[in-house]
Amino acid sequence: MGLINSHIQRAEQGEGFDIIGDMIQKHSALGLLAGLGAAAIWGGMYVVSKVVLEVIPPFALLSARLLLGALTLGVILLFQKGKLNFTRAQFWQSVAVGFVGYGISLGFQFVGTKLSTASNGALVTSATPAFVLIFAPFLLGEKNTARKIIALFVATLGVVAVIDPRNAELSPTLFWGNICLLMAALTWALYSTLVRKVSQNAPLLISSAVMFLGGLPSSLLFGIWEVNTQGIGQITLGIVGGLLFLGIISTALAMYLWNYAFAELPASVASLTFFAQPIVGTLLGWFFLAETITPLFLVGGVLIGVGILVAISEG
Repeated sequence: MGLINSHIQRAEQGEGFDIIGDMIQKHSALGLLAGLGAAAIWGGMYVVSKVVLEVIPPFALLSARLLLGALTLGVILLFQKGKLNFTRAQFWQSVAVGFVGYGISLGFQFVGTKLSTASNGALVTSATPAFVLIFAPFLLGEKNTARKIIALFVATLGVVAVIDPRNAELSPTLFWGNICLLMAALTWALYSTLVRKVSQNAPLLISSAVMFLGGLPSSLLFGIWEVNTQGIGQITLGIVGGLLFLGIISTALAMYLWNYAFAELPASVASLTFFAQPIVGTLLGWFFLAETITPLFLVGGVLIGVGILVAISEG
């Protein structure tokens, strides 16, 4: 009570200390950190994924990740106190959103990366924040201000510098792979925007758990086909550890953090945290694989940071 009274006294003295405003700023900061945390986890998961994918086919691995993700959040829900208010309509809305994100978008990403290249995948999917600007006005009523567009432009220049488009290949033989990657970026932007819309009326934790279920029908279908045609390699203790990391950390934790970012921040701001992925990936490549950090990477990292700061400074 003393702290609240202190805040009220300072506001009455004209210092502009608004308790509600402080709470909003706190949630915005947590949302920003959540988005950056999710992108950082995804940026660092590729080394683990590469090892596990040598043993488990892509869609079979995705199915395992989604099951582990839903199970992890489900266990957490068991320890939640109080009644979980989650209607049938909210359940099916969450399933539909999960189908868009995990059933369609990640499917396009797998196929696109296989038909194209990893460099192309990083470059093309970096268009996700731009697509969010397209969906947000129609689905959320968020206005695209000049500041948001400038922030996106600056951050995009940064991610292009980090990725270095000279490594990309645009030959005709990769055309359909690049189209799939473009569709992955488009549908992930749609998924992220829909997460913010659903989270306005539904509890985020249980909704996030149900979203994993939405991606299972398609991933299980393709996963069973992969196992029947390709088989599974030897499952070692290291593979089990990698699978648990991908399911619990890279899926349950990272996806919840991503959803939290979009629940707390305007979609156009939350989407910019996606650009932390290539930075973390490059830094891990430098640390573990002795890859070179170029001046272009440093410039790109600064531009991405400036873009995010410009976006969150609005209003």
